Amino acid sequence: MQTELEAPHTEPLDVQDGVVLTGVRKAYGPVAALDGVDLRAAPGEVVAVVGPSGCGKSTLLELVCGLSAADAGTVSSPPAALMPQRDALLPWLSALDNAALARRVAGDSRAAARARAHEHFAAFGLEGFEGARPSELSGGMRQRVAFLRTLLAGRPVLCLDEPFAALDALTRGQAQGWLGDALAREPRTVLLVTHDAEEAVLLADRVAVMSARPGRVVELIDVALPRPRARADVAGLRERALAALGVT
Repeated sequence: MQTELEAPHTEPLDVQDGVVLTGVRKAYGPVAALDGVDLRAAPGEVVAVVGPSGCGKSTLLELVCGLSAADAGTVSSPPAALMPQRDALLPWLSALDNAALARRVAGDSRAAARARAHEHFAAFGLEGFEGARPSELSGGMRQRVAFLRTLLAGRPVLCLDEPFAALDALTRGQAQGWLGDALAREPRTVLLVTHDAEEAVLLADRVAVMSARPGRVVELIDVALPRPRARADVAGLRERALAALGVT
């Protein structure tokens, strides 16, 4: 079932390219994490998901990625790659080999995987750090390596779970910029979970606001603004998202 909030999507969505969740419920024992979630992301669309802690945002991404199964409702998505909150870089590998890991898992030789990853290092601001270990990288650079690894998985859907939550304000702002640039160069259907309403309206085409647990979508906000976006440009939409979250 499609909710009235999703009226702007007048044409049926091809579930082979986009993501569709209908009436989704997921519980862990007696605790319902999600209940009655209806959400869709059209091919190439960036949908940010915001909501209070514990409302099931990460659970939603796990369902889309096939890491968990819904108790009720349906989840339709092409193959999706998950970038978790922590970068999960392997400390004994170089930045280049960490980024190339997705291609190695896909079956590429080490040389081919490294060459594929190296093609993107300059665009990601990582040129010159190919041989650095994760401990030698800043937090923002580690996140760039982790995102590049996710991108190189070659999946049409990216699920990003609060990728910048651990960064300081300045580094976070810079990271938002390179993520927007990266998605402009390598378009994907994206579900971006964030607790930052401003980040959501800076990066997304639409923002899905979720209720407290059990989570469900209570408002969808269209962000019909050209990119790149300045913070001043999204102030009104940020306030709308905060109001939907009950923050005044």
